[in-house]
Amino acid sequence: MVAARAELMRRARPHAAIRSLLSTGCVGLLAIAGTMGGCAPAPLVQGVGLSTYDAMVPSDGVLTKSRLAVNKEQVLAARTVRIVPTSFPSQIAPKLTSEQRTLVANSVNRGLCVSLSDRFKVVPPDEAADLTVQAHVTQATETDEVAAGISAATSFGMNFVDLGVPVPTPRIPIGMGNLSMEAAATDPSGRQQASMLWARGANAFFSSPRASKASDAYELADAFGEDFGALLVKGESPFGASGIDLPSAQKINSAMGLPPKYDACERYGRYPGLAGVVGSQLGLPPEWTDKGAKPAAPAEPAAVAEAP
Repeated sequence: MVAARAELMRRARPHAAIRSLLSTGCVGLLAIAGTMGGCAPAPLVQGVGLSTYDAMVPSDGVLTKSRLAVNKEQVLAARTVRIVPTSFPSQIAPKLTSEQRTLVANSVNRGLCVSLSDRFKVVPPDEAADLTVQAHVTQATETDEVAAGISAATSFGMNFVDLGVPVPTPRIPIGMGNLSMEAAATDPSGRQQASMLWARGANAFFSSPRASKASDAYELADAFGEDFGALLVKGESPFGASGIDLPSAQKINSAMGLPPKYDACERYGRYPGLAGVVGSQLGLPPEWTDKGAKPAAPAEPAAVAEAP
C-alpha cells in the first residue's frame, strides 16, 4: 500500500505540472508538440446551454482554445458551489455508447468537483449555494481504437529496451480524439457570473493511448473540469499565467483514489488510482478501470396505510 501510494504521488505531481505548462504557454512544449506534428484539431463549438455568450473574450493556452468571461469580484466572494450534472447529448459523437458518454460526462463532474474543492465548499446538487455550475459537451471526436492500441503496445514494449536513458514514445498521430465544452457558473438569481467555451485535442506526446473510442474524450473531460474549476477558484483565466501551480494536497489524495475533500464529490466516484495508472500504461479502456459515478441510493418504498 505504501509503495502504491508513493507511485501515485510521483505520477500525480508531474501530470498536474504538465497541464499547467500546457495552459501557461510554455514555448518549449509547444516546440515539442509542433515537431511531433501530433495534435488533434479541436474546434471551439458554441452550444445553447449558456444564457448569454456576450462579453466572452479569447484566452488560449498552447494546446487549448477558449473564450471566457468572469465577474471576478462576485466569483471570489462566493464560498459554496453546487454542480449540476454535465449534459452529453446522444447526437454528439454517436459512435460512443450511452455508457461511454456517461463515463465522459462523469469525468467532467469529478474534475470540476475536485478542482473547485481547492477554495469552495461543494454541496449536493439539491442544496442552495452561492454558485451553481453546469457544463455541456458541444462536440467530441472518437478515438481510433486500433491506432491507440498499437501506440500503447509500442510504448509498453519500449519499457523493456535498456538504452540507459528514458525514451518517450509518442502516439501514432492518427485517429486522436478531441473535445469541445461550454460551462457557466450562475448566482442564486440565475445571473451568469462566469462562463467558458473550451476545446482541446489529444496530443501525441502527452495523451495516453487507450483502446477505446471514448479514451481521449474521457481524459480531456477531466482536463476541462480542472480548467473551469481553476477559473472559479482564481477568478481569472487559468491560461497565460506565469509559473507552475503545484497540485494541492486534496488533489493529490483524490488522484490516488482516496476520499475527496467533500462528501458531495463522492457521488461522482473516486479516481481509479493505481488501477488507472496501470490501465493507462497498458492501454486498457477507461471503462475497465473507472467505476464511474456511484449508483443512486434506491428510493424508500412509500408507506401503505392499512385498511380499517
